[in-house]
Amino acid sequence: MLADLRTLVETESPSRDLDALAASARAVAAVLENRLGGRATLIGSEAGPHVHWSGGGDPKVLLLGHHDTVFPLGTLARRPFGTEHGRATGPGVFDMLGGLVQAIHAVASLDDRSGVEFLVTADEEVGSRSSRGLIEERARACGAVLVMEGAGDGGALKTARKGCGTFHVTVTGRASHAGLEPAAGVNALVEAAHQVLDIAALGRPGIGTTVTPTVASAGTLDNVVPAEATITVDVRVETADEKERVETAFAALSPHLDEAEITVRGGIGRPPMPESASAGLFALAQRLSPGIEGVAVGGGSDGNFTAALGIPTLDGLGAVGGGAHADHEYVLIESMAGRARLVAELVRAIRSTRGDHDQGGPYQDGPYQGA
Repeated sequence: MLADLRTLVETESPSRDLDALAASARAVAAVLENRLGGRATLIGSEAGPHVHWSGGGDPKVLLLGHHDTVFPLGTLARRPFGTEHGRATGPGVFDMLGGLVQAIHAVASLDDRSGVEFLVTADEEVGSRSSRGLIEERARACGAVLVMEGAGDGGALKTARKGCGTFHVTVTGRASHAGLEPAAGVNALVEAAHQVLDIAALGRPGIGTTVTPTVASAGTLDNVVPAEATITVDVRVETADEKERVETAFAALSPHLDEAEITVRGGIGRPPMPESASAGLFALAQRLSPGIEGVAVGGGSDGNFTAALGIPTLDGLGAVGGGAHADHEYVLIESMAGRARLVAELVRAIRSTRGDHDQGGPYQDGPYQGA
């Protein structure tokens, strides 16, 4: 596993770098083919190649991951792959190349690999716009989804995730000389200040809704009334109702200053993943690994899409470690084999249980209507 992890980490794969992603996809396909046999297919998209592998037979379980990372090309030169003090380190090692390698070795340990599919996408870190349809298609076909995103140091599985998205608010005013004719302008920065307060007030932390202005810009010169300002907002919600409320509120934003104009784009692209979507598979994981815990988190993954379809989805099955998106990113080496065994046992158990995928399969504890 460490040898394969080194191979993938040393093939840098920053999101939106199409040449790098093409090389990374080829590396992932080679590891899949070397360990599992068969042929891995590269599926082209405007975001870079996605990788699909099937063990043949009736599809029953989808192992879902991504090969793009957040680190720019050249990060490897200053932060090379390494193993020291029980940790594997390097760009993308935890999010999420370690989990991908563990999953491949999990399936490699099975004598029968039929019914198993891998989908490794190229754009998860930037919203999964090109891969969402493919993810949903293969999830529907398989009827159960195991997401190989990383777990924290404690190894807890991700049983629920918030829906998340980004809004971009543009304020248009009118420029004028700040000293000679300040009143002739429409100050987009002042309007943006009003909007930031209105936007922040949309949050409802008590029910898990956070609305956080994160980036703002305005103005050109210190003696010019700003004609334009922009605000970027991160939004997280736990329910479909809150998703609708917040999106409606953004659409209804109105200016405080006469002649100012407000334009909003974006939305909550990843719907919430409720605990009901993971309940059956999590119970199965607990039977296979007594004492394993589950946790609800604010971050989103591609599991949000599959859960929203009502397809049983269990997340956080990847590497145990920490430091996602940071220079101290790491994987705990001693956990890798055990984590791979858990995935292998989950796959074996899922394949042995037959059910009607269209009705949620045998892993859904109760009815769940997707967002």
